[in-house]
Amino acid sequence: MLPIPNPLHPAIVHFPIALAMLLPALAFVALVAIRAGWGRAGSWVAVVVLQCALVGFAWFAMEPGEDQEEKVEKVVAERHIEEHEEAAERFFYIAIAAALVSAAGLLQGGRGQAARAATLVAGLAVLAASVAVGHSGGELVYKHGAASAYTEPVTISPSE
Repeated sequence: MLPIPNPLHPAIVHFPIALAMLLPALAFVALVAIRAGWGRAGSWVAVVVLQCALVGFAWFAMEPGEDQEEKVEKVVAERHIEEHEEAAERFFYIAIAAALVSAAGLLQGGRGQAARAATLVAGLAVLAASVAVGHSGGELVYKHGAASAYTEPVTISPSE
């Protein structure tokens, strides 16, 4: 059995970010394939499933982040943590909207076609939101020292 990382949040946040990066490209390929007649509209299901997985992973990443907030607040100003939390919530809600739009892409006819095209745009919005949340998380760690809440002070002897 694999050990659960501590802290868990930084170990899992890369899943929704990776999906956010891949989904616009996947949606584009599926959209082109469907329009060119290479695939049926039913092949859009993969986009919908991955979009829903993105929402699930985003939620799963936010939960331990909230749990670990108190510990990090001991070393990072609360306003920086709140900026990251707000960016994560925006990302989550935009991902939900994108999942709903992608699900509408399963409809037949013009409505389905419009929803599939809108999914591409929504996917780009999710990608932009993921960049914002990733950037603020990176700043917490690398600029404001959030990781120090989980590390022990290291002392180096003069002979090293």
